[in-house]
Amino acid sequence: MRTKDISQKIGFAALFMCMLVTLFFLGAIIYFIAARGIKVISWEFLTQVPKAGMTQGGVAPAIVGTLYITLGAIAVSLPLGLACAIYLCEYSPKGIFVNIIRMSINNLAGVPSVVFGLFGLAVFVKFFKFGVSILSGSLTLGILALPVVISATQEALTAVPLSLREASLALGATKWETIKKIVLPTALPGILTGIILSIGRVAGETAPILFTAATFYTRRYPDSVFSEVMALPYHIYALMTEGAHPKEQTAIAYGCALILLVLVLAISGAAIFIRQRQRIRNA
Repeated sequence: MRTKDISQKIGFAALFMCMLVTLFFLGAIIYFIAARGIKVISWEFLTQVPKAGMTQGGVAPAIVGTLYITLGAIAVSLPLGLACAIYLCEYSPKGIFVNIIRMSINNLAGVPSVVFGLFGLAVFVKFFKFGVSILSGSLTLGILALPVVISATQEALTAVPLSLREASLALGATKWETIKKIVLPTALPGILTGIILSIGRVAGETAPILFTAATFYTRRYPDSVFSEVMALPYHIYALMTEGAHPKEQTAIAYGCALILLVLVLAISGAAIFIRQRQRIRNA
C-alpha cells in the first residue's frame, strides 16, 4: 500500500473519531438534561405560573417570555443583517475600507454577551427610555445576533455562481431584480443556516436580558412590547443561585433547561425544514 493511501486512511479515521467524540458529548449533554428534567415535566408545569417562591407551579410566563424575546431578536437581526450582507457583497466597492468593515463584523462576534447587555442597558433602557422590556431585550439580542447573520449571509451570497448574475443581467434585468429573484432565492438555504445559528445563540443568553428584559419573578403574562418578562435562561440562573429550597429549585431548573432545549430545537427544526424544501426546489 502506498504512503499516500495510508495517510488518507489515517486522515479519514481521525475525522471519523472527531465526529464520534462530538456526537458523544452532544448526546451526553442531551441525556444529562433530559434524564433530570423529564421528572418535573407535566401539563401543569408547562401551563401554570410559579408559586411558593418558585418551588411549585409551572414556568409558563418564562416560556412565553423566551419565545417573545427570541422571535423579536430574529425580527431585528434578520432584515438588518440581510441588508448589510447584500450591500457588502453586491454593491460595495472593493477596497481596504470594506475589508475593515468585514473584519470588524467578525471581531464583533467575539465580544462577550455581557458587553452587549451593558450596551442595551445604556442605550435602549436608559437613553431611549424603553425600560426593562421585551423591546429592549429584543433589540439587544438582535444586535448580538447580527454578526452571525451577516457572516452566514455573506458566505451564502458569495457561493452563488457569478454566471447566474451575468445571465440575468444579460436578459435585461436590473441589478436589484437579479438580487431579489435570482441571488436571494439561490442563497436562501445558507441564509437560513445563519438564522438557525443565531436562534441557538440568542435563546440561551442570560447576561443581555439580565439588564434589559428579564425580571426575577412575575405571575403576569406580557401585554405589550414594553412589558418586562420572565425568561427561561434567567429563570434557570435564579433557581440555581437564590432561594431556600435548593432541591426543589434544582429539579425545576433542569425542567426549564429541557424546555429551553426543546424550544430551540423546535424553532431550529422549522428553519431546517424550510431550508431543505428550498434546496430541493433549487435543485
